[in-house]
Amino acid sequence: MENPKFDLFKSSGQFYFHLKAENGKNILYSEGYATKQGAENGVKSVKENAPFDARYVRKDALTYTFVLTASNGHTIGRSESYTAAAACENGIAAVKRCAPISDINDLT
Repeated sequence: MENPKFDLFKSSGQFYFHLKAENGKNILYSEGYATKQGAENGVKSVKENAPFDARYVRKDALTYTFVLTASNGHTIGRSESYTAAAACENGIAAVKRCAPISDINDLT
């Protein structure tokens, strides 16, 4: 097991972050940001909003996913696809647990 963390990286001219759980798996994916500061602000927003269940929008179609939203309703992170609702809820619980205590691993 490792400490949960946000990996901050640059790809194709955009900055992104992924939140990694204790098992090293990505549990939340960001949108692309034009600047590193924008991505860092996204991490701050995830840390602030992750504990609140009302900030999660659960989606179920062929698979189960969730998005984490800020207080203004904008999406700040997306989950992977899950095959079961219970697994999706476990993903939300992991984000709630990991985001507030995670440091940034700057890979830029």
